[in-house]
Amino acid sequence: MSAHATVPYAETESSLGAVLARLEGHDHLPLSLEYEDRVVQSGYHVTEVKAGSFVTLDCGGNPDAWQETVLQVEDIPTRDDRPMMTAGKFRSILAQVDRQVRLDHDARLTIEIGRPGEAMRVFDVADLSIETDRATLTLGIRPAICKPRHRAQQAQEAASCCSPASKATGCC
Repeated sequence: MSAHATVPYAETESSLGAVLARLEGHDHLPLSLEYEDRVVQSGYHVTEVKAGSFVTLDCGGNPDAWQETVLQVEDIPTRDDRPMMTAGKFRSILAQVDRQVRLDHDARLTIEIGRPGEAMRVFDVADLSIETDRATLTLGIRPAICKPRHRAQQAQEAASCCSPASKATGCC
């Protein structure tokens, strides 16, 4: 999987292609979404799929560019006692969009989700579990970060991990 997400505090990665591949062969399973200690209501609806291309300049003057596939989801109760969307229906929706819009399967996967009357919130896919009775996409928060400060902290952590003293502990 290929984008950074935090489920309260653990980074992981996700991409459209990784999620679709993981769901392959499980089309019969209901697909549940979990976010902010909620389980999506059984009538949830994928309202829009966006293929985004971003070109940015961060606060340190560093350019960046990436692709994202953004799924907009309305978290609503079911009508007429219909069952929750299956993994197959989810994959079918994305295949239909892909035929018309050409989705980049290596793109970062972003989920915008909200209930009627609430602001949408932005999440990354933090985990995808397959169980005997369901598939569950666990969504992780996407925190706001200062990229130059984040890169500097990562470099500092890597340098301290690979210092001569820490090499003796097996860190590197």
